[in-house]
Amino acid sequence: MREVDVSLITKNIKEMCIEANHNLTLDMAKVFNEAVDREKSSLGKQVLNQLKENLEIARTDMIPICQDTGMAVVFINVGQDVHLVGGDVNQAINEGVRQGYVEGYLRKSVVKDPIYRENTNDNTPAIIHYSIVPGSEVEITVAPKGFGSENMSRVFMLKPADGIEGVKDAILTAVKDAGPNACPPMVIGVGIGGTFEKCALLAKKALTRDLDQKSDKEYVRKLEEEMLEKINKLGIGPGGLGGTQTALAVNIETYPTHIAGLPVGINICCHVNRHSHRII
Repeated sequence: MREVDVSLITKNIKEMCIEANHNLTLDMAKVFNEAVDREKSSLGKQVLNQLKENLEIARTDMIPICQDTGMAVVFINVGQDVHLVGGDVNQAINEGVRQGYVEGYLRKSVVKDPIYRENTNDNTPAIIHYSIVPGSEVEITVAPKGFGSENMSRVFMLKPADGIEGVKDAILTAVKDAGPNACPPMVIGVGIGGTFEKCALLAKKALTRDLDQKSDKEYVRKLEEEMLEKINKLGIGPGGLGGTQTALAVNIETYPTHIAGLPVGINICCHVNRHSHRII
């Protein structure tokens, strides 16, 4: 049994909150640069180059990529052979978020109550998703989620008879409705299957999947390619000002579901799709 002190989780999450808000991941940088080259609209290319300049300034000058530094979403996979010691893991995770946002001078965007709206002043609490997995490691993904794009996300409770064409229509509907509000070019996370809440979680996790990592299901790979092509033909373009690069990627995750349902979750993210991943 391997012991891991929760203070190590706090330390890493603090660093990951700061890292994710200042640096694009390598896979995101790759697809972004490819989008600059592919964009056919002169205005669209201009917008992408401005965004690219902003990303470089953020990285070199340690200025947040976006003024909305997001609500911290934390995925934590704890190995079955790990014994967490030294305190409450929930408190340790939130302490990491608190330190990251306060000491990193990141905007505090979380309110204590959804109706009374008093700011917590340290961006806690985080949204935490735990999984117990085989092994003796702790795997952490921190994904700060801005609400310009989060507000554009959707859940569709389709009928089984709607089939894959219904799924395609749902994705396109969500993207069309989002328009410029999700800060395109977007990354589209899609969850198909499970239940009402499971498809939404799948969609959120899909956004954190490395864009170089393809699905092991052939129909999913083909669907991702088809939807990316169709989305980029919508003409929304960078910044919503028109062009050929409305989305950088479409990531789809699936899960078994009930005979009577076909849940589809669509979680849209802006052009930076912030996340940081570490293994302890």
